Amino acid sequence: MKVYERIAAAFLAEGVRSVFGLMGDGNMHWIDAMARGGCAMYHVRHEGPAVALADGWARVMRDRGSDLPGVATTTHGPGFSQLATTLLVASRARTRLVVFVGEGPEGDNEFHQRLDHRRFAQAVECGFERVSSAEPDDAVRRAFMRSRAESRPIVLSVTVRTQLLDSEDADEPYQPTSGRNTRFAPAPDTLDCAVRIIEKSDRPVIIAGRGAVWSGAGAAVISLAERIGALVATTLMTKNWLNHDPFHAGISGNYSTRTSIKLFAEADCVIAVGAGLNKFTTAHGFLYPEARFIHIDSDQNARMGADMEADCFVASDARLALEAIVRRLTDDGFQATAFRTSEVADLLSRSLDDPTEYAVEAGTLDPRAVCRMLDSELPPAVGLVLGGGHQVNFGTMLMTKSRSLVLANQHFGAIGQGLTTAMGAAVAAPDTPLVLLEGDAGFLMYLSEFETAVRYELPLLVVVVNDQALGAEFHKMALKGLDPALATISTPDLGAVAVALGGNGHLINSLEDLRSAVAEFMASPRPTVLDVRSSRTVLSVPYRRVHHGMDV
Repeated sequence: MKVYERIAAAFLAEGVRSVFGLMGDGNMHWIDAMARGGCAMYHVRHEGPAVALADGWARVMRDRGSDLPGVATTTHGPGFSQLATTLLVASRARTRLVVFVGEGPEGDNEFHQRLDHRRFAQAVECGFERVSSAEPDDAVRRAFMRSRAESRPIVLSVTVRTQLLDSEDADEPYQPTSGRNTRFAPAPDTLDCAVRIIEKSDRPVIIAGRGAVWSGAGAAVISLAERIGALVATTLMTKNWLNHDPFHAGISGNYSTRTSIKLFAEADCVIAVGAGLNKFTTAHGFLYPEARFIHIDSDQNARMGADMEADCFVASDARLALEAIVRRLTDDGFQATAFRTSEVADLLSRSLDDPTEYAVEAGTLDPRAVCRMLDSELPPAVGLVLGGGHQVNFGTMLMTKSRSLVLANQHFGAIGQGLTTAMGAAVAAPDTPLVLLEGDAGFLMYLSEFETAVRYELPLLVVVVNDQALGAEFHKMALKGLDPALATISTPDLGAVAVALGGNGHLINSLEDLRSAVAEFMASPRPTVLDVRSSRTVLSVPYRRVHHGMDV
């Protein structure tokens, strides 16, 4: 057995059954061995999207209770360097990935594809492991263990020469990593601290983040909220989660509605559950000016941002901490109404109303109306993926229906990640049709990967909110007194382009066209692009708020 075969056997023993990548000299042997072992290979058209697909796959799988890292692969030199942006995105998203990378010959300074893989991995905030001998098992185990423990991509690099050696591990069965994280309950003193703060509060808010999702803490969040009279909010990354609750206040941060911002200002206690209390979640600390903070997180090194300090940090699994707090409050006979009144419920039910009027250009649509129609017409079984750029603000705030999955892509502020992340999510959830809301510039950045979606028949509806511009820059240039026309870029009919690539597609100039096209997709979900011509005049609420000081 060769080393590359042993490495493939180790990946398969870890449970890997899907790999995303592009073949080259450095990884072709390993790909062949993985395919012979029954692994599905998803071949992309550009190396960067390989990591993006693995990122989308791993995020969906983790939300659904799996701790198996996503796996991507590429060859040495330029194949590896092409991963820069998507590795940074995955690292900032804290996505568990193992990336198998073939490496060029060591010590050959004249090799034309030479690249220091270790330094490059460090530069893009990834862990690094190298298989440097004919004994690969330990390196593979370390890669999988570190990806779970560090919640980030780990690059597993191995030269072609090493891959072709005879494996010295071949006679011993590979011992896969356990992958089971030990849940731990809160220490009694921190539990006492949290309960004391809660029992002294009159206006509590619970912010639920991905840690709460991963621990299965949904029922515990609602149980605590009902007992103490709390509003429930989420981070951007857990958008729409638990919003069946009538006292759900939406996203905490700059995507908050005006109603929620006013309610948050009254809060005297914030309970953050597996949530990053960074400047985005707290709006630089301005959202909760009078609140004391209880921060619950299984990462004992988690800290608040915006130069703020939690009044009580509870190191614990989210679900176990919340259940323990509820038990203590129940034993104490503590019950409060606080925010949970009919008046507050009525305010929240109307919080998305936006009376601001804009003159919409002929032949274009108001993106607010587009998002509301999509949310209404697409059933909850259709998952939602949000791309990047100015247009993402509309869907983030207005598409509020509870859905089978929701993925946001704003970890690195990079446009172009929506299509490929959505494709990975579609592979992870093959029975779940997905809708991607993306801008024209972001979609065109990786247009070639739409053909990949067609090749694998992924049930993906891509709604391109097309203002034929770099939307964010268009509005910012106008604000700064620069020429916004420099940010305009015309596009062809992207629906026709999608058809040319083997999918379905339509140019959309009216809400009636949009409704009809959505119904067509739902009747037979397959790769489809709707080129929705959108008005440049309509500003999203976050842009109005941040750039114009409008209270909306």
